[in-house]
Amino acid sequence: MGTTLGGLGRIVAPLIVAAAVALANGPSFAEGDPSEGEALFRSCKACHQIGAGALNGVGPHLDALFGRTAGSLDGFRYSSAMRDRGTDGLVWDERTLDAYLEKPQTMVPGTRMSFRGIPDPEARTHLIAYLKQASASAPAADPTTAPAPRPEMATAVLEIEGDPAYGEYLASECVTCHQPSGRAEGIPSIVGWPKDAFIRALFEYKTNVRSHQVMRMITTNLGNEEVAALAAYFEKLEPQ
Repeated sequence: MGTTLGGLGRIVAPLIVAAAVALANGPSFAEGDPSEGEALFRSCKACHQIGAGALNGVGPHLDALFGRTAGSLDGFRYSSAMRDRGTDGLVWDERTLDAYLEKPQTMVPGTRMSFRGIPDPEARTHLIAYLKQASASAPAADPTTAPAPRPEMATAVLEIEGDPAYGEYLASECVTCHQPSGRAEGIPSIVGWPKDAFIRALFEYKTNVRSHQVMRMITTNLGNEEVAALAAYFEKLEPQ
């Protein structure tokens, strides 16, 4: 009996060690399907670019994402909450992204990212697999290079030099909902938005590409000079 138990111990012990290592390392993300993740990424495109020619926009570009320290990308103005997490040692990899994508505001309280999160772990696995593939596929563009204006974004307004002081005056209505600190707690942050993205968003509300009754009412009454002024003001605001 002693010999049998001893032999069993020699078999079981390595299994226990292997199980402990697996638990310590967390779940594997090798089975994520990048094609499924690419479909999920469509909802991210409003803020993030990835792949050849990717630029910073409402959110930072996602090229070379894996191994990047949080809040460290040159050319993008992060919230102080995200910069602080980076200073504390947060680095993006499969597991930290999984936790962030599940509940962004829980992992980084005060982040400007208004996305509520992805509760389905399988969907997160697919999205992370796509991000890992796409973020490594091409070098990022120079973040200081502005994209060419697109026709649907009202080129005439993009050419106007907006007055930030006038924009601050007009923004009194905006900040009843959007926090001037840049925090996103149920309502998207618009602090630090690039002029390009800000103007496009307002014109999408004006033309009913985006359907939101309050925003449609507000933008209907805005002229080109006012849109340009608001874009100039919010672009210059620093997230706190």
